[in-house]
Amino acid sequence: MSSQNEQDIEKDISKNKPFVPLYYALVLALGIIIGYFFTFNSNFTSSSASLEDKNSNNKINNLIEYINEQYVDTINRKQLENKTITSMLKSLDPHSDFIPAEELTAVNEPLEGNFDGIGVEFNIIEDTIRVVNPIIDGPSEKIGIKSGDKLIKVNGKTVAGIKITNKQVFEKLRGKSGSEVNVSLMRSGINKALDYKIIRGQIPIYSIDIAYIVKPTIGYIKISRFASTTYDEFIKAFNMLNKKGMTKMILDLRGNGGGFLNTAVSLADEFLINGLQIVYTQGKAHPKKIYSATSRGGFEKNKLVVLIDEGSASASEIVAGALQDNDRATIIGRRSFGKGLVQDQIDLPDGSAIRLTIARYYTPTGRCIQKPYNKTIDDYNNEEYDRYENGELYHADSIKTDKTKQYKTPEGKTVYGGGGIMPDIFIPLDTVKYNPLINKLFNYGVLNSFAFEYTDYNRVLFLKKYKTAQEFISNFKLSEPEIDAFKKYLITKKITNIFFNGKEKGFNQILKALIGRNLFDKDAYYPILNENDTAILKAVEVLNKK
Repeated sequence: MSSQNEQDIEKDISKNKPFVPLYYALVLALGIIIGYFFTFNSNFTSSSASLEDKNSNNKINNLIEYINEQYVDTINRKQLENKTITSMLKSLDPHSDFIPAEELTAVNEPLEGNFDGIGVEFNIIEDTIRVVNPIIDGPSEKIGIKSGDKLIKVNGKTVAGIKITNKQVFEKLRGKSGSEVNVSLMRSGINKALDYKIIRGQIPIYSIDIAYIVKPTIGYIKISRFASTTYDEFIKAFNMLNKKGMTKMILDLRGNGGGFLNTAVSLADEFLINGLQIVYTQGKAHPKKIYSATSRGGFEKNKLVVLIDEGSASASEIVAGALQDNDRATIIGRRSFGKGLVQDQIDLPDGSAIRLTIARYYTPTGRCIQKPYNKTIDDYNNEEYDRYENGELYHADSIKTDKTKQYKTPEGKTVYGGGGIMPDIFIPLDTVKYNPLINKLFNYGVLNSFAFEYTDYNRVLFLKKYKTAQEFISNFKLSEPEIDAFKKYLITKKITNIFFNGKEKGFNQILKALIGRNLFDKDAYYPILNENDTAILKAVEVLNKK
C-alpha cells in the first residue's frame, strides 16, 4: 500500500490562491471514479444468464462480428466489445460503468477492506523504494522490516535507481496470499544488504484515517470511505474515544467518495434514535425502500458536527443528509459532490462487471441530491472546477442552488435539494494556510524527501526522546538546526531559484507533520495538520457553545 502525501494544494491561477489547481485535478478525478464507490452487493447470476441468452442475435453483436470479419486491419475484438459497452453505459448517466476483468480486483479492494501483499506503506524517494511504515501484524512487520528501510532488490532484480513507478512496485510486491517474495534491503547503520523471504498475506485497508481527542471531551473521527470494514472500525475507534472522555464528536467526511449503502446506514444508525428515517431508494424497477434507524446506537443524543466538502459523495451524503434532515447534527463545510444515483453490479462470465444505475436515493425530507447530468460527461465532470470559477468555494452566496427545491426539517430548518448537501455553516476553501513557496517545495519533492532523510538519520535519537505521538506533538519544536539542514539540502539538490528563509507561513507545521508521520504514522501526522484547520476550529466552537 502506498503512502499518499497529504497537502493543501494550489491552482496556479492566482499568486494569492495556493494549492487550488492540484486540488481540482484530484476532485475532477474523483468525479470520474465516484461511480465505482457506491454499489450494492447482489447476486446477478440470472441477469448474467439472460444477457448471454440474448447476445446471440442482436445488432451490436452482429455489428462487432461484421467489423471483426471485414475491417481492413486486424482488430482486438475484446477491446472493441469493452469500448462499445462503456460508451453505451456512459450514454445513460455518469455513474453507470463497465469494469474490465483485469481492473475489477483493484477497483473492489478499497471497498472490500483488504488486499494481498507484503504489508508496507512506501514512498519512492531519490528513485528508491523507502518503507514509511510496515503495517502492524502484516507479513513485513512480523519478520522485522522497519521504517526507513530501502528496498534495493525484489526476487533478485534491482529496483533502485531504475526510475521505478508506484504501479511497478505494486506489481512486484503484491500477490496471492501464501505466495513468496524475496527482498534485499539496506538499513541505516548497517553496511551490508539484508535479505528477507516474505510470505504474502491479507493486508487490511483501513477506512478510518485517524481518531483522537482533539480538545477535552471532543472526539474527532475521519473516515475516508464506506467499506465493508468501516462500521467495525468506527465502533472500535468510538469505544477508544469514549474511554478517553469523549462526550461530543466531530465526524469528518471531507473527501470521502462514498462506498456501500448498508455501511452508511449502519453508521447513521449510531446517531439516530429508533424509527427515524435515514434514507430511501426508488427506481423504475425498484419500489420505494426505506431504511430507518434501529434501537442500536451509542451516540444518539450527544452533540455532533459533520464536516463535508465538494469531495464528499454518495454514502457520505447519505449520512450527512440523514443527520441534517433529522436535526441531529450541524453540517459544516462546503456543498457536497451531489451523487444520488445507486448502482448495482452485474458480474459477467469473463470476470468483468457492469455497474448499472437502478435507483436514486433520497434524504428523509425527500431531497434527491443528485446534481444535474443533462449535459455532456465533460460538463458533469468539470462541474467541480466550475464551482471554483464561480466563486462558490470562497463565498456562500455564490453557491448555485435551486431555490425552488426547498424542504423543511422537523424543527423547521430549510434545506435544499438539486445537487449536493448544503452545509449549515459555510467554510471557504483556505487559500492562505501556507505560503505559496511551500507549494513550490512540494512540487520539487524536497519537503517529503528531506523529512524522510532527516527522520531516518535521527530516528534512534527521536524515539529515545519521544516515546509516543502525543509527546512528539506536544514537545517537538522546529529550530534553527532543522531549518539550516533544510537550506543545505536545497543546495545539494541544486534548487537555487527560490529564496527560502524558514519563516514562511506553514513551513514549521508541515515539516513537523511530515517528520511526525515518519516516526508515528497518522497518530502524529493528522493532529499536527489539524491544529489550524478552519473547519475543525469552527466545529470545536460550535460544540463548546452552551
